[in-house]
Amino acid sequence: MNPEPLSIGFSPCPNDTYIFYALVHGLVPLRHIAFTEPVSADVEQLNRWAMQGRLDVTKLSFHALGHLLDDYVMLTAGAALGRGCGPLLVSADASFRVDEKSCIAIPGTYTTAALLLRLFAPEVTRTVVMRFDEIMAAVQKGTVDAGVIIHEGRFTYRDRDLFCLQDLGLWWEEETGFPIPLGCIGVRASLPAQVQGEINQGIKKSLQWIRHHPGRGQEYIREYAQELDDRVLASHIDLYVNDFSLQLGDEGIGAVQELLRRGRMQGLFPKSGKLRWIAS
Repeated sequence: MNPEPLSIGFSPCPNDTYIFYALVHGLVPLRHIAFTEPVSADVEQLNRWAMQGRLDVTKLSFHALGHLLDDYVMLTAGAALGRGCGPLLVSADASFRVDEKSCIAIPGTYTTAALLLRLFAPEVTRTVVMRFDEIMAAVQKGTVDAGVIIHEGRFTYRDRDLFCLQDLGLWWEEETGFPIPLGCIGVRASLPAQVQGEINQGIKKSLQWIRHHPGRGQEYIREYAQELDDRVLASHIDLYVNDFSLQLGDEGIGAVQELLRRGRMQGLFPKSGKLRWIAS
């Protein structure tokens, strides 16, 4: 009997399309599971769909995961977590100082970038939600005082004459000693443990496959990317895909637990819910 296909979604960002290329192109054998046509959407859209329980397997911001601990289990493969890869708070004015009057653009209510801004500058209450690829233009035009940028923006903001006021990932690393947890893959908690485990292994093997086949998947990655410059794409993948993407390990899980703990202390997460993860 053929398995019922599972719905799956991930972002169009190069780190996700790189990791999932082999899996969605049938290059990784799966025994007990199958997937429907993958859905590609901005991570904030995926976060909101997860709130509605729309997808069986989905990319999630760790911020969103903090609201979904009863509904989704965290995989230990496929995550975006590391050092020197956090969101940047940028402005067109190098001397700008954030205070309670500041109006700051964020790339989604449930993004980890928004959570980090809240932890770094709790006095900020005026935020404007924008698509991540619209924030730098809004900062340039003066529509907002500053913006929190993610993804390829980390490599291109200087080209727009913007200034980094604070590397929020670096702030986190210095504050906690942990690498910064940005996003993970969640699976519906109601799925059987065997299925959850095979999904985790499938994603891990997908990453291993593309690492052993340099250059494969480039057109697929380019098809979805916001930035087409080869150097930017390569830098993006090198920065956001690392050994934590293969296996979070104790340090990675500790970083996630600390992020959720601090968010809960700020009253940003429900008091109920316990972080669960697939160990292998």
